[in-house]
Amino acid sequence: MERDPDEGMLGWDETVFRNESVFEIDFVPETFRHRDSQMQSLTYALRPAVRGSRPLNVLVRGPPGTGKTTAIQRLYDEIGAETRDVRTIRVNCQVNSTRYSVFSRLFEGTFDYEPPSSGISFKKLFGQIAEQLVEDDRVLVVALDDVNYLFYENEASDTLYSLLRAHEEHAGAKIGVILVSSDPTLDVVDELDPRVQSVFRPEDVYFPVYDEREVVDILRERVDRGFNEGVVTAPILDRVAELTAQSGDLRVGIDLFKRAGLNAEMRGSKTISIEDVESAFETSKYISLSRSLQGLSDSEATLVRVIAEHDGDQAGDVYEAFHEETDLGYTRYSEIVNKLDQLDLIDADYAEIEGRGRSRSLSLSYETDAVLDRLE
Repeated sequence: MERDPDEGMLGWDETVFRNESVFEIDFVPETFRHRDSQMQSLTYALRPAVRGSRPLNVLVRGPPGTGKTTAIQRLYDEIGAETRDVRTIRVNCQVNSTRYSVFSRLFEGTFDYEPPSSGISFKKLFGQIAEQLVEDDRVLVVALDDVNYLFYENEASDTLYSLLRAHEEHAGAKIGVILVSSDPTLDVVDELDPRVQSVFRPEDVYFPVYDEREVVDILRERVDRGFNEGVVTAPILDRVAELTAQSGDLRVGIDLFKRAGLNAEMRGSKTISIEDVESAFETSKYISLSRSLQGLSDSEATLVRVIAEHDGDQAGDVYEAFHEETDLGYTRYSEIVNKLDQLDLIDADYAEIEGRGRSRSLSLSYETDAVLDRLE
């Protein structure tokens, strides 16, 4: 028996989406709302590159989901449309958190193929990049996205020093650097070595959290482009915007709409209901957690599991269990604890323990099940 289209039910070959890619986290919208002043500041800093000069360095700061990466990508697209004499490369430092891996990505962006996996020193890798820039007479603009991960691994100063001093070893090399930090507790400039601070004097561009009115405006455009007409009603848009504003992360709302749309399709409905939204939010609210966990190494993920099993225990007791599983020493263990604390995955609070002095107790910052489910 055929369904009556007036009943508001989807057929097997129908969808609520007009363009599902609009709800991908890395989608770059045609219009970029409520970031005019930030785009003007970035344009000001990079304008010299289009004229063949070294651009100003930039520090881009702001919580996750405030448009920092989108701003960089839009500006890169504009530069690419304007000239071929500027090479723009964005490096994801959550994935590439060492100086060598950062420069491997710069090598790949310069030559369009990856460097050898072994047998090439950093000096040679760096030299080939710089020499190619000089030979092509091109300006390189490097965006170190989520640069806070380089700080967590104590790699930031060495990486930045190499980039900023490139012209001293390779005359004619012109490189500008954009540091993008999503850690509001990290004072980027103060945490750099003095030798780097003396040459890194960036333009400071801050991206604040979107307020609810701005969230509604941005999400409405995504809805208009991504869903068929009538799929999302005004109350649904308002509820998603409310949940998004509470989280402070626009990515939550974007992911929430995608999941809510899929929920509606699973019901065979042509419209998204409040229940579809509330159900989707139980997953979407953890988007920042999922992203942080995906970037962990095996030993870091192991420590998260151990802390989950020993939630609230003292750091020394947690170490004993961690060492049994990994054979890693206390120094590396302490480094990982500090990184997980900086990522807000755990709380590492100091307390006075009778007979032991000050000691840290370690606990997860999220519900245990939510963490363990996303580690699998």
